[in-house]
Amino acid sequence: MKYFAAILFLSVFLTGAAPGKIKPGEGFVEVKGGRIWYKVVGTGKGVPLLLIHGGPGSRSCEGIPGYSTLGDDRPVIFYDQLGSGHSDRPTDTTLWQLPRFVDEIDALRKALDLKELNILGSSWGGTVAVEYMVTKKPKGVKSVIFAGPLISTSKWMRDAKILISQLSKPVQDSINKYESLKIYDHKSYAAATDTFNINYLSRKPGARISAPDCAGSGKGNGEIYRYMWGPTEFNATGTLKNFERTPNLHEITVPVLFVTGRFDEARPETMYEFQKEIPGSKVEIIENSGHNKIRDNPEQYLTAIRNFLNGK
Repeated sequence: MKYFAAILFLSVFLTGAAPGKIKPGEGFVEVKGGRIWYKVVGTGKGVPLLLIHGGPGSRSCEGIPGYSTLGDDRPVIFYDQLGSGHSDRPTDTTLWQLPRFVDEIDALRKALDLKELNILGSSWGGTVAVEYMVTKKPKGVKSVIFAGPLISTSKWMRDAKILISQLSKPVQDSINKYESLKIYDHKSYAAATDTFNINYLSRKPGARISAPDCAGSGKGNGEIYRYMWGPTEFNATGTLKNFERTPNLHEITVPVLFVTGRFDEARPETMYEFQKEIPGSKVEIIENSGHNKIRDNPEQYLTAIRNFLNGK
């Protein structure tokens, strides 16, 4: 019995001493206001990669097929922010505040025992990522990838005006006219914004192919988008209208990659401005791509991510 007890103790000790390994699967994590859905794919031995999707009010499912290919290197963690995708959809507008979305990361880390992780924030996900790094000063974050990020609303709006000025005169006139009138449902305005989207959001022709993980997932939550951002990509009137973290970028001391499309609404020129604020950070430009890099040029985009994460 003493021998058996000693063997049992040794087994428990060794098992407890070994670091926990995150396993593929999906589930829910409780956060303020409800539950958020997550999914883990991949069995690679590298430090996990947490993906923060765009929006506000978007969902993660469209990116799962592409980003999952990184799972050969490391576990990849997707999640839907509260109010979108497979997550709960409360209607309490007091929940739609940036600090609460930032707290979701800590909730996921605790639930999944993510002592170490890499972070990729895409578009508005970059807003959540930069706020997390600046306000939480978290331990265990090995690197951050900002993919077409919203880090400064003023720079985002400046870039939108520059990009609109590069479109045809009739398209410019339609956008400017209906923006000034605050009429966002006119067919001429819709056609003009479609032109903007084709040029700068996703340049790949053809209808999007719905990912299997989107089955049963609610569509994008426009109420959150309008509350936090505004009526259109060109007009920030919500809680993010004064968002500005450029002056705080230097506080991020881990390796950083800024990656954007050649024709991204998060313009390459702006990524180089951000790069200057973080010594040693890198910029990758994805050719033939707008804002939706995982759709427009997944090969170059995922290669850039994989190369940056190599060894992290």
